[in-house]
Amino acid sequence: MIRSVRRQEKIRRALAHRQPGLTVVVENVHDPHNVSAILRTADAVGIHRVELLYTQEEFPRIGKKSSSSASKWVARRPHRSVSSCFGLLRSEGFTILATRIGGENRSLYEVDLTGKIAFVFGNEHRGVSDEAAAAADILLQIPMLGMIESLNVSVASAVCLYEALRQRLAAGSLDHPQFSEDELRSLYETWIRL
Repeated sequence: MIRSVRRQEKIRRALAHRQPGLTVVVENVHDPHNVSAILRTADAVGIHRVELLYTQEEFPRIGKKSSSSASKWVARRPHRSVSSCFGLLRSEGFTILATRIGGENRSLYEVDLTGKIAFVFGNEHRGVSDEAAAAADILLQIPMLGMIESLNVSVASAVCLYEALRQRLAAGSLDHPQFSEDELRSLYETWIRL
């Protein structure tokens, strides 16, 4: 009984902090462990849904164990083309930010991340595709001061998502639930059965 009450409270608290205005586009990330780690971070910062954009690689098989069951709590929406994925996100009001090394990209810490934001993270070896980079609204990079040029994709996603969370907490964006009462009730009824 106590466990059941605790679980109900935890679900309500998590749903009250879900952020439908923040998402991640996972583009052709090959290693399912990296995808699982991205899902864990997405759940930790309150992301409701992650976009899986796979134009070259196969859709990843995500196990409950490797994602620490985050795959239960974070919805996933598959896409087979950059144009359809980005078009849908834009129709939903998202600004698309692609992470890219080099060039005149903006620093992560110079970008306002309090609006509807979709971060794009690319393949472990190729990075974000040229097509996705060209179609993004903003190209950004995480400042790197050492000899290594980039972070592991799951680490890069964590750095970006926690900066977005920091900005949103500072702005008071999470002081009130982002979903309507009806949406929260429906999500609660789904989650309590998981």
